[in-house]
Amino acid sequence: MRQSLADWERAFTREISLDRLRRDRLRQNAEQRALKRRFQRRQKRSSMRFAALVLTLVMTAVVVTVIMFRTLYLLLG
Repeated sequence: MRQSLADWERAFTREISLDRLRRDRLRQNAEQRALKRRFQRRQKRSSMRFAALVLTLVMTAVVVTVIMFRTLYLLLG
């Protein structure tokens, strides 16, 4: 009876240690997924900002060019 009780205790402590390892691995995986999602969101936002910047610069150049040629036409016309 004592030996079986000692076996139960060893099995219990082993199961506890395995459970702790599993929880640690799950926590680490969750942290890695969260970091990956944050990085992807940041990258997506920066891509959108870059596209908005390029669009703004192109539109500014077009508007300035149109206004410049209309003014030139009015002055020389």
